[in-house]
Amino acid sequence: MTTFLLVPGLFMGGWAWEAVAAELTARGHRALPVTLPGTAERAAEEDPAGIGLGEHTDAVTTLLDAEGPGTVLVAHSYGIFPALGAADRRPGQVARVVFLDTGFPEPGESLVAQMPQLGLVEQAVDGVIPVPEEIPAVHAVPPAELERYHRLATPQPVRTVTDPVELTGAWLKLPTTGVFCRSNGLSVEFARQLHGTGLPRFAKLADPDVTYFELDTGHYPMLSTPVELAGVLLRAAVGEGVGLYEA
Repeated sequence: MTTFLLVPGLFMGGWAWEAVAAELTARGHRALPVTLPGTAERAAEEDPAGIGLGEHTDAVTTLLDAEGPGTVLVAHSYGIFPALGAADRRPGQVARVVFLDTGFPEPGESLVAQMPQLGLVEQAVDGVIPVPEEIPAVHAVPPAELERYHRLATPQPVRTVTDPVELTGAWLKLPTTGVFCRSNGLSVEFARQLHGTGLPRFAKLADPDVTYFELDTGHYPMLSTPVELAGVLLRAAVGEGVGLYEA
């Protein structure tokens, strides 16, 4: 039995992982969807404007401490910032980090520094970023899941995307898997191009303990293809997948 800790991206809570968690559980594993401070149902209990990346990282760290060694840490999109910060603090608790349609930050980097084109700070009002009005059709989210997203999604605390991530580099020794959603533009070929630049930040992409999968869907596979995603996570947990130059 494998324990999966599932960290969501912007605007989402543990609810986003329900179908994936149900599939993992049905296959005999343990799945723990994470709702980060100031988001989803926790938004009513905590002031989102007062929540930063540190509080999110602390929350994931606490869960890793509670679970013990062997946890597969899965992070979607923004979720890689608190997840990687926690893995860097507690590398002995993590069996593998799975990057779900996301890259990894450098020490001291924030999400807005990594992806300024998103314009997140410019959208912020009273310390939070409003939920986007729509998810483009390219992401293939079914109507029922789209309705649920708009019903359950909550504004994102702005400091979670402006605070710099604290990393010592300890996480670099951990086995990792990248799961790319091709309809969103990420792919193994794109990772190959990044590695080909020779920049030090992309050196890990070709490590022998790094594997890759691709999904033919958009940026929200936990909503669009949850059963397929669960299957990929199970394969990732045992080190399956292709190497950067094997695909």
